[in-house]
Amino acid sequence: MKNFTYHRPATLQMALPLLSDKWGPTELLGGGTDLLDRTKDYVSQPDKVVSLTGVGGAFREIQSAANGAGPPTVTIGAGVRLTDIAESRLLAAYAALTAAAGQVAGPQIRNMATLGGNLCQRNRCWYFRDEHVHCLLKGGRKCFAQEGENQYHAIFTQGHPCVIVNPSSLAPPLIALGAVAKIVGPKGERDLPLEKFYQAPVKDTQREHVLAPNEILVSVRFGAVGLPGGAMFRNASYEVRQKETSDWPLVQAAVACYVDRGGNVAKGVRVALGHVAP
Repeated sequence: MKNFTYHRPATLQMALPLLSDKWGPTELLGGGTDLLDRTKDYVSQPDKVVSLTGVGGAFREIQSAANGAGPPTVTIGAGVRLTDIAESRLLAAYAALTAAAGQVAGPQIRNMATLGGNLCQRNRCWYFRDEHVHCLLKGGRKCFAQEGENQYHAIFTQGHPCVIVNPSSLAPPLIALGAVAKIVGPKGERDLPLEKFYQAPVKDTQREHVLAPNEILVSVRFGAVGLPGGAMFRNASYEVRQKETSDWPLVQAAVACYVDRGGNVAKGVRVALGHVAP
């Protein structure tokens, strides 16, 4: 790990001017469970680290609003810890999300890791994480996993030159729930459906999401809107792992839908798969 300057702004408005207009020189710090690994392994070597641990208010809150007869509309700040998501009573109607959050790594990690960090973390490909391997994502000319050790890599590549998988366990349930991300940058705020938040490493190999280097993920919001008359809202997520604790899922599936009172017909079904594609 090389030396860097450390900043801990108290607000997002104070954090934005500290960010760079290109990837590399500056890194955001949430819980540190991903960034610290990367800096120790010399995969990331920032000149400046901007910690968001000093930002309070809605950035660290789970907020709920009434939504007619359906489950509440929820907004979760990007600084909320995974443990708080897993245990929140405000999220009782969204078992797909709470179950996924409660299965991430172990208790120590969940007590530190944040929603924003989980959604924005870099991939876990062992070639990318090796400081001695100059792979495609680090400016090299090839993806070593294409012809190397790739048993945990993508099965749906759609011709992409890199076969990483997205490591976020919260992205699939949030996408199934129709979550919208709130992003802030020097040009102001913008909303983006979470399903459009990610990108395959084709044109831009510096990140697996569409955030600009000088933007910050602020929150995500979701809710069961347009609940059909007499229907029930249902959602769930399921993961397959080699071992139960402190392991990454081999595959994950999340679903959200409306079911009629007889339990025979599902409508508005949304299914998201995780750990199978970039």
